[in-house]
Amino acid sequence: MAIKSDRWIRRMAVEQGMIDPFEPGQVREGEGGRMISYGTSSYGYDVRCADEFKIFTNINSAVVDPKAFDSNSFVDLKSDVCIIPPNSFALARTVEYFKIPRNVLTICLGKSTYARCGIIVNVTPLEPEWEGHVTLEFSNTTPLPAKIYANEGVAQILFLESDEVCETSYRDRGGKYQGQRGVTLPKS
Repeated sequence: MAIKSDRWIRRMAVEQGMIDPFEPGQVREGEGGRMISYGTSSYGYDVRCADEFKIFTNINSAVVDPKAFDSNSFVDLKSDVCIIPPNSFALARTVEYFKIPRNVLTICLGKSTYARCGIIVNVTPLEPEWEGHVTLEFSNTTPLPAKIYANEGVAQILFLESDEVCETSYRDRGGKYQGQRGVTLPKS
């Protein structure tokens, strides 16, 4: 299994529609000046966070249960920034829509700019033939409110190509998050 380069990422994005919208280089400047970079890097792709957020709240004293998740535990927000309360988290999604090839698995890691502020970005691997917007989880590990910027870089996707094609892909087994659009809550 080998990590894929910028050349491969560009080729797959253009020829196979693997990433849409796609940025072939690194973007560091926007309308408002300097921004947290996104786009193709040497061996990965830096994704952007869309402006749709679900901020965790405990106003209903709910128990967080992945088998019976209460959507009332979130407050919806559409904004250019999201303030995450201390020791809490928020869900968001990528701007980009992904179509992962059958012989590829991805790993996603948070950008160091956020990690150095105590903000952890968690994303599970994108499996072979999975497609959709990636749901992002931001954990604020600090005792202070934390800010997330929409339409700027938040995490890097690394693409690993297998030396053989898998027998059963995510699509083959009818994965429950296949084709997700928007911020997707846990499904049991």
